[in-house]
Amino acid sequence: MAPGPRIALAQLDLLVGDVQGNAARVRETAQRARRMGADLVVFPELTLSGYPPEDLLFHRGLRIQVEQALAALTRAVDDPASDLPAILVGYPEYAGSGSAPRIYNAARLLVPGRTPVNYRKQCLPNYRVFDEKRYFTPGTEPVVVEFAGVRLGLAICEDVWEAEPARAARSAGAQLLVAINASPYEQRKQREREAVLRQRVDDTGLPVVYVNLVGGQDELVFDGRSCVIDHRGAAVLRAPAFEESLLCIDVQPDGAGMVTVVATAPDAVAPELGPEESVYRALVLGVRDYVNKHRFPGVVMGLSGGVDSALTLTLAVDALGPDRVQVVMMPSRYTSQMSIDDAAAQARTLGVAYSVLSIEGMFEATLAALREQFAGRTPDTTEENIQARCRGLLLMAISNKSGRMLLTTGNKSEMAVGYATLYGDMNGGFAPIKDCSKLLVYRLAHYRNWLARQRGEFAGQGAIPARVIEREPSAELRPDQKDTDSLPPYEVLDAILEAFIEEDLSVDEIVARGFDRNVVARVLDMVKRNEYKRRQSPPGIRVSQRAFGRDWRYPITNGYQR
Repeated sequence: MAPGPRIALAQLDLLVGDVQGNAARVRETAQRARRMGADLVVFPELTLSGYPPEDLLFHRGLRIQVEQALAALTRAVDDPASDLPAILVGYPEYAGSGSAPRIYNAARLLVPGRTPVNYRKQCLPNYRVFDEKRYFTPGTEPVVVEFAGVRLGLAICEDVWEAEPARAARSAGAQLLVAINASPYEQRKQREREAVLRQRVDDTGLPVVYVNLVGGQDELVFDGRSCVIDHRGAAVLRAPAFEESLLCIDVQPDGAGMVTVVATAPDAVAPELGPEESVYRALVLGVRDYVNKHRFPGVVMGLSGGVDSALTLTLAVDALGPDRVQVVMMPSRYTSQMSIDDAAAQARTLGVAYSVLSIEGMFEATLAALREQFAGRTPDTTEENIQARCRGLLLMAISNKSGRMLLTTGNKSEMAVGYATLYGDMNGGFAPIKDCSKLLVYRLAHYRNWLARQRGEFAGQGAIPARVIEREPSAELRPDQKDTDSLPPYEVLDAILEAFIEEDLSVDEIVARGFDRNVVARVLDMVKRNEYKRRQSPPGIRVSQRAFGRDWRYPITNGYQR
């Protein structure tokens, strides 16, 4: 076979809005790729602005910075002294002047000594977490460019999820599809991606190079797992998940219009991850990037002795290290000795700063202040919420004084039905397990303890005390309280919630799965009533097909009857 180009796949963790920093990462990575023998380095979608830039795109200052950075990269690639390889970089392209220029989600191919080639994304996603039609104008034409003896068909993310752009590139003479992407993580996503890419291979007969973004951006986590699918539909390269990487393939034309793609490393196909490992690593990366990109010195959180806060603590320690994590136990008259003991044991095991602040005095003082207002009224959830708000006040004070961000420990099941207190346990800057159902929380807790055994960590104690996982869940806000006093068993609740939130099923359709109609109706009523709480909750990491956040837009005020 005739020699062809070596292409490097640059799977990077970039910062939205940091145009100069992202451009510097491009140059540094391109230099490393050159040392690996690369002729072309492919970067993720919207490399220069980061993804998703959202309404930053409307700021004239961003346009100026992007255009300056792109011009500087063009000069650097053309400068023989820089010895940079060719670069395919994503960026927002502005066309026209005035207050409302057209904006394209574009890719620019920079080749030393040649005129730059531009491609504009044709298929703009506008579903789930995507709203690209708010910002971008679609491109209309395929772009095929000859590079080092191979004709490359360019594509951007959604373009490979539809058949027509790839077919148009093939008709225009492409021998290899090169797609730059910012595809966020959700459970089972990689299998879906690779199935789609194999379909494009079936459609066109062309291999596909797929470069994906990695890193946390607010509630989204990009898992990387860039890959290359050959003309037979086999994965010849799969980059590691949830970490940066720079891997190469050699493209070999056969002289008859076909090309072969070969990874340059023998172990280039990273193994698939199990479901719990995949989610856990997504959560760790999401916490790490949110804290670090905001430059917080660390985090603080309440540790109750329950499974939600226990899991959140392990995530924080794995993301940041124990020295950057502070936990506070805040017992009341209803807190069991078991909870106090288990919280202290976990804090010791993980080596985090731990303190105990009783809320009893605050609780008594609040009840005394409200005695006349509450006279003649039976105690109810109001007194429970006061306890949660006492804890929230203490945690926010510690966060303000120390500069550490407060992590919120609520899960998706609680957020769905409002089993959480505004301005209490919902306080915080970030909610790591906000999109994890209660049953998923338990699976992740078991996984982390299994991982500790595999690694030989914590002298066999486990990252989470076994009793925390095994005990019946309780908020401990009244005597002998259990979650099932107010909610259906989580095996029932989570299945109903998933059907409603992620599948959009009606009451009748959910009942047809074997659930009691009254239970279904009560759960869905709780979801409806508590939208106002969710709107005021901190952002959290999206791991499901539909999370409470950017892809859940449920009206607070509505009269819809199921």
